[in-house]
Amino acid sequence: MSESISQLEEKRRERLIFILAFALVISVMNSTMFNIAIPAITDEFGLKPSQAGWIVTGYIIVYAIGSVMYGKLADQYKLKTLLTAGLLFFAVGSVIGFTAANFWMIVAGRLLQAAGASVMPATSMIIPSSYFTPETRGRALGITSAGMALGTAIGPIVAGFVTSFISWHYLFIVSLLVLVTLPFFRKYLNDEAEKQKTNIDLAGAAFLAGTLALLLLAVTKSAPLLATAGAVLFVFFLWRMNKANDPFIRFSLFRNKHYSIGILVSALSSGIGFGIPYLTPLLLQTVNGLSPLMSGLIMFPGALVAAVLGKKAGLLADQKGNHFLAYMALLSFFLGYSFLALIAGLSPLIVMAVLLLACIGQTFIQIALGNTVSQSLPKEHAGVGMGVFMMTNFIAGATSITFISKALEIHHTAIQLNPFLHNQESINYSNIYAVLALLIAAVAFIYSSTFKKQSV
Repeated sequence: MSESISQLEEKRRERLIFILAFALVISVMNSTMFNIAIPAITDEFGLKPSQAGWIVTGYIIVYAIGSVMYGKLADQYKLKTLLTAGLLFFAVGSVIGFTAANFWMIVAGRLLQAAGASVMPATSMIIPSSYFTPETRGRALGITSAGMALGTAIGPIVAGFVTSFISWHYLFIVSLLVLVTLPFFRKYLNDEAEKQKTNIDLAGAAFLAGTLALLLLAVTKSAPLLATAGAVLFVFFLWRMNKANDPFIRFSLFRNKHYSIGILVSALSSGIGFGIPYLTPLLLQTVNGLSPLMSGLIMFPGALVAAVLGKKAGLLADQKGNHFLAYMALLSFFLGYSFLALIAGLSPLIVMAVLLLACIGQTFIQIALGNTVSQSLPKEHAGVGMGVFMMTNFIAGATSITFISKALEIHHTAIQLNPFLHNQESINYSNIYAVLALLIAAVAFIYSSTFKKQSV
């Protein structure tokens, strides 16, 4: 009898992890699909690049704050309850986006989507750790990682097909597929006991989100008044972090030098990395004249190869050391962006080949820095420390998109960082790729200076 119960429990866990993997496929697709659709949305509503960038920027800001909030809420509420609320928020946002008649309705839909989708990072950590033994947890994490990799790889193709042959509106309908998982989550998740409720620092989260939104809007609109308002709100945020009993972010974390520098290096790397999924589809569609579907197909091989090799990157770090993986990643990253600066506007097939280097570098550096930062934290700070780590990466991505979008609005620039550039239509793209390559070199210098004596 006990063996039968054990077998049933094992089947329930197996089904649960595959449901989670499917939800992660849709969640990751939702975060990447709209990069492909931005040129079509820009044309339809007559937007500037910096305005259209808020389709992605707004999503990332809310997702960043939400991922930390759900992590804190998971200590107080049942995961089943949080998932239900999150997926329903996501569904409402998808419906608003699908019916959007103007640009700001799209942004509103994306913000609600992010408020719901940000439940997934906490879920993807809690289910493997709570439902699987240490002996079987690696396989569970492998399944969820495969789901995220699959979502990253097929997102651009799905977006390209839908945008080319139907309408970008239907990307929101594709996102609604995640609702299929809700009844299964509710069936297979345990009925947890009631947890002790404590205060959540909603004010601190709101101050941080408001600061980011105002400062990035100030860049978008070139509005000093918004920048001033953002600075004032940031002062309130700092005040709140010092006064709250359980603040949204504990500043004591940053007394750890290796953690602080690791966060900085990782944030810079994450921001630089958005030159691939955000900037490259714009180059392919606006300069090379490709359809959304063709640009998605050009993006696919790099994402797929990086996903496949990403599984081996952790083993490489174990065998040859984390420094080896980090330097190999930074070299690949640097070469990828340097070549993109040189070939911007040339054959899309050449771009596709170069993206292999850039995508592998991006994936490997995320793994290397994740290892570096996690190893710099004592066990008692690991959970909150890694939560802040993920949040700062998302925030860096939102900031990067805002500045990249603003740079794309520059016309008739006399600055040409690539002296061999033949296609003048791609000069902004080439310059941005070149600046990102220089930033990678700066990241390599900071990483080497800080961690060369640290045993990892």
